[in-house]
Amino acid sequence: MVVLAQESGAGISSLIFLAVMVGIFYLLIIRPQRKRARAQQELAESLRIGDEVRTIGGIHGVVTSLDDTSAVLRVEDGQIRISRRAIGTRIGDEA
Repeated sequence: MVVLAQESGAGISSLIFLAVMVGIFYLLIIRPQRKRARAQQELAESLRIGDEVRTIGGIHGVVTSLDDTSAVLRVEDGQIRISRRAIGTRIGDEA
């Protein structure tokens, strides 16, 4: 009888430990990732022609045209079309 009481107490403490680990995992990994994804989505939606941007690959350029899923950037002597999701930051917003 005493052995059964000790085993059930160990089971409850294991469940509490598991719940604490899931909570820590959520706070340290999932929540910040969702926040970064939301900020990236807001940036992609708020782009305007003339914005100076840097892509996630490090290419700097100025937005010359936009459509629903892509943007055309003026870079040095030419232009490139990239996905809106590939724009990492708007230059000037980093401060």
